[in-house]
Amino acid sequence: MTHRDIVIIGGGIIGCTTAYFLTRHPSYSSSTTRITVLEASAHGVAQGASGKAGGLVAKWAYPRQLVDISFSEHVRLANEHNGKERWGWRFVNCGNWEGRGDDLKRSFGSGVGAGGRRKSLEKKCGLDGSPEISSPRPPSGHPEDLNWVNQDLTESYSPMSAPDGTAQVHPYLFTTSMMDLAMEVGATLLKGRATAIEQESGRATGVRYKDSSDDASKVIPATHVILSAGAWSPSIIPTLPISATRAHSVTVRPSPDVSIAPYVLFTEIALPGGRVVTPEIYARPGNEIYACGPGDDSLLPANVDDVQVDRAACLSVWEHVASISPEFKEATVEKRQACFLPVVSGSDGGPIIGEARDNIAKGVYIATGHTCWGICNAPGTAKVITELIMDGKIRSENIRSLEPSRFFVKV
Repeated sequence: MTHRDIVIIGGGIIGCTTAYFLTRHPSYSSSTTRITVLEASAHGVAQGASGKAGGLVAKWAYPRQLVDISFSEHVRLANEHNGKERWGWRFVNCGNWEGRGDDLKRSFGSGVGAGGRRKSLEKKCGLDGSPEISSPRPPSGHPEDLNWVNQDLTESYSPMSAPDGTAQVHPYLFTTSMMDLAMEVGATLLKGRATAIEQESGRATGVRYKDSSDDASKVIPATHVILSAGAWSPSIIPTLPISATRAHSVTVRPSPDVSIAPYVLFTEIALPGGRVVTPEIYARPGNEIYACGPGDDSLLPANVDDVQVDRAACLSVWEHVASISPEFKEATVEKRQACFLPVVSGSDGGPIIGEARDNIAKGVYIATGHTCWGICNAPGTAKVITELIMDGKIRSENIRSLEPSRFFVKV
């Protein structure tokens, strides 16, 4: 009987969702398969982008072959585990909003964090061929039910998909739920910072890590290693062509008597003074609004717990959205936060998914570089990695264009 010791490096949405899918595979048994999620944060899983992203799930996302798996899996998971209540799953209206911002009698910042230069979050890169948006929907006036944006400031609104083409989850709740569900049937969480993948004769044999409890260097045995550490993945495999983009965001909570319609807006706001800003705004269940600004290329810290939040950047994001939304302006600011997104360098896009047997070692699997679409594409990534490990081949979709051999830096 085959015995597997599977170590997943990184307790973000990719790692936790993969742990869940592995424990639900028909051949999984806790007596023959040990699954360990190794997470560097002292605070547990979902401490990076997986807990601080917007949570968009879209049929029009990219890459196409991964979205085709992921969207339907999101629907299935929500139905199976009451995702509506557990992690805020719901379908939402989504569109491009253009208009003017009110004068708040203050100087508007750019939203770019200190210590870095402006960098695109690449939300819409690669979308030109998407069947969901290949027939552009004509711009229209202010939607009747968009009740938290000043309609007098609206110049145009263009829906980005049909009503069933865009959904959302609360990323922190989704990620922690995946980990909890995996642990219910045998997966374990280990707190420690991975430092190297151990190998012998061209095959993975374990993961060396610094134990969070005593800072000692230890090795956990492994027959299979999944690297899903997001922007920190190159600290384990330096030849991975992954760079980091920092993004700031805020969450606010309007007063209980204010009803927030379920919209996600990609905006273009012309501010007084001539500056044009493009925050993304997400209405969430539970009367919460999330907004994020542009990215920047500031230096990635050694640990997710050391990510610096620039309060001035968060204030700018708040100002930009407050200029078009009285409800947002009057709401209570609950979180000011920042996270780093993993971006695949070069022109081939990403993410990078598959076994790196020809580049690193047999038994080493890469699952990273999802940019801003990690929340959306986590189930598809988890499903194909699970198939590779448990079945020996991918059954769901042809994802050869995402195989590690296409991306590794030649040294």
